[in-house]
Amino acid sequence: MNNKQKGFTLIELMIVVAIIGVLSAIGVPMYKDYVKKSELASATATLRGLLTKTELYYLDNGAFPSSLSEINAVSSAAGSLGEISIATNALQFTFDSDKSSLDGASVSFSRDESNGWSCTVSGASGVDAPKGCQ
Repeated sequence: MNNKQKGFTLIELMIVVAIIGVLSAIGVPMYKDYVKKSELASATATLRGLLTKTELYYLDNGAFPSSLSEINAVSSAAGSLGEISIATNALQFTFDSDKSSLDGASVSFSRDESNGWSCTVSGASGVDAPKGCQ
């Protein structure tokens, strides 16, 4: 009689569980960073889409628009990550803490007469700013 057992031993199963634990310990922080980078990129792309409309409004009227409706834009165009607002010579996207992993961070494009548009990211420590932003 050959009574060879089939299946896994407890040690083999514990090794598999340990490997899964190590992989998830490495993967989860990387995934969170990826989500933050993609949220910043989304906000930047949304604002870049409004730059042309804002610039045309400025050239036609000699002043910055006071609301998004003046450039035929809606604040909800940003989706569920946050809110777009117009400040003095700037377009700003502020992340909502309930909807985004970037709690209170903001992306803004400000217009300077001599340099044109410049992008600034604030409140997003530890996350690389999208290309063209500081």
